[in-house]
Amino acid sequence: LIALTLFLLGFIGLAIGMYPYVVPRAVTIWDAAAPEQSQTFMLVGAAIIIPVILAYTGWAYWVFRGKVGAHGYH
Repeated sequence: LIALTLFLLGFIGLAIGMYPYVVPRAVTIWDAAAPEQSQTFMLVGAAIIIPVILAYTGWAYWVFRGKVGAHGYH
């Protein structure tokens, strides 16, 4: 518990110390945004990859169903 408290206090101190230098005041959200082509590319990539990940996860659950009983992880 003490280690967690020290870690959090150190992290908060680091964040407070770096705050003025993280984002310059002159940068707006519109200046920081990626170009539309990059966002479209990422959207298409996510639209392809996320269903593949979900399908693979479902397949893995299907393949390994019933292999471990309740006694296997206690």
